[in-house]
Amino acid sequence: MKYSITAAAAPETIGPYSQGTTAGRLVFTSGQLPIDPDDPHSLVEGGMREQAERILEITSILLSEAGCMLSDVAKTTVYLVNFEDLDTFDEVYERYFTTPFPARSIVKISELPLGSLVEMDCIACR
Repeated sequence: MKYSITAAAAPETIGPYSQGTTAGRLVFTSGQLPIDPDDPHSLVEGGMREQAERILEITSILLSEAGCMLSDVAKTTVYLVNFEDLDTFDEVYERYFTTPFPARSIVKISELPLGSLVEMDCIACR
């Protein structure tokens, strides 16, 4: 069975999709943007560091709602507008994930909603 994840503390979706879903022991999050918790129509202020922190905070909230935590993440996909931001993203990423790190794909993308620099989704196993 597939179930939707809905976390009040995470930003609402902006389209016809779930914040995340579960299927058996697997948990899938939709791509998360660094939405400002005080203004759901804006990104957090700052650059890559602040955006990465917010995305990982939101991801943690969604995983918690599904009975998981970041240490349960098996795979992430990160969408970057600029590969020059990867080192900064990785500095933040390494504060949230520890070894063994999840498998990861990095995808360069020309543009993200609201002018975001980064988006991330993940797959976890509970």
